[in-house]
Amino acid sequence: MPESPLDLAARALAAVRSGDGAQATVTTERSVLLRFARSRPTQATAIDDRSVELTVVCDGHAAGATTNRTDEEGLAACARAAERAAEATARTRAYADGSPGPHPGFPAPAPLRGHAGHDAETALLDPGRGGTALEAALAAGAAHGVEAHGVWTAAETETAIASTSGVAVADRLTDAFMKVTAFAPSGRSGYAAAAATDSKALDPHSLAERAAAKACFGGPTAEAPHLEPGAYPVVLEPLAVGELVGWLGLLALNGLAFAEGASALEGRLGARVAAPQVNLSDSPRYPGTLPRAFDLDGVPKAPLPLIQDGVADRLVHDRRSAALAGGGAESTGHALAPGGSPHGPAATNLVLAGGAAADERELCRPIERGVYVTRLWYTNPVRPKETLLTGVTRDGTFLIEDGEVTRPLADLRFTDRVLGVLERAQELSARPVLTSEGEFYGRRFATGVVCPAMRVRSLRFTG
Repeated sequence: MPESPLDLAARALAAVRSGDGAQATVTTERSVLLRFARSRPTQATAIDDRSVELTVVCDGHAAGATTNRTDEEGLAACARAAERAAEATARTRAYADGSPGPHPGFPAPAPLRGHAGHDAETALLDPGRGGTALEAALAAGAAHGVEAHGVWTAAETETAIASTSGVAVADRLTDAFMKVTAFAPSGRSGYAAAAATDSKALDPHSLAERAAAKACFGGPTAEAPHLEPGAYPVVLEPLAVGELVGWLGLLALNGLAFAEGASALEGRLGARVAAPQVNLSDSPRYPGTLPRAFDLDGVPKAPLPLIQDGVADRLVHDRRSAALAGGGAESTGHALAPGGSPHGPAATNLVLAGGAAADERELCRPIERGVYVTRLWYTNPVRPKETLLTGVTRDGTFLIEDGEVTRPLADLRFTDRVLGVLERAQELSARPVLTSEGEFYGRRFATGVVCPAMRVRSLRFTG
């Protein structure tokens, strides 16, 4: 019988000989991915990978090493590399007064709660299901006379952690994702995507239909005029809202940024920072999210209110950021890497509660003249402490006139503060949905934002 990830983590941990504490993290990935472009399949890949990461703490500084070798010699070599890295880090970052670094060591064991994030049928990774998905998407595209491009992917991943502090935990989950970009003969494009823990929950035909409808809106010869720069009322689909909320998590709700004075919420916890309709939490077991039982420090995850009725409530922490923040702060279970990521912790299960509007159409009705946005692309922070971002609308930007979406627009550049957008939020649709990027560069770590569509009094377009 193959060695379990948790048994491998325990065996790897035993190879560490020095330091003030150590953690072994074993991650496994089994995945399939199918790409299609110009309405035909173009690429199929499969991954079956297992890696071991050993993290060692020395004088309050953590460092590590990673290997794919699981024999005794390979694990011993990884352990020596991790020990040397931790010792070197401690030497080069030692304080003049000889006090230790900020890392508090690894956590004690704590009870875990399970989740419903593993689907046995998805874990079979049947490539035939992906082929059927592509067939349905391509057929829908052909019926609308558009080219279909996109991805279908599914995976089973497992994380196991063993540490010298007594933590011994393992967690399995599945995830599936599909996106479709449709290009009409006019050159206009439309986009739709979906993610879930169960690949059966994806509807390839519906996704392609939605993407094609956006690309073809107004007819094959309809022009897409440019809108003058300015501040306009907007309706943002969930994909656009998820992009903004995700950046808010990275820039403002990050406990390390807060501890270093780089968060927009510095001095504003307990104050109103958004419209009263905004209720944002990190909820690892919320239906429809991509759940996890613990973070990469082995700390259990639990629901965490972040913005309640527009008021900033909490931040997310890993053990390192909590130690730097002081004041009794503790890890909230949001470490992105063993020992803490240099970029700090992150909320990986953000949930923005829905509102009273039935759908996007109802959100549009009060707008005399505004912009309908499918998604935002190539977003980047301009002034991170202000949550000021810039990016462009893409794959479905439309003019709203007298409460109706009337015609396509050329894509627009926006430059605005995420917190400013949330302050100007007027209404949200009733049903939040999972939004996710769904493509991975390096180790697969599926996350997403569960959010509804939103009407905002104004968004600043700069080009």
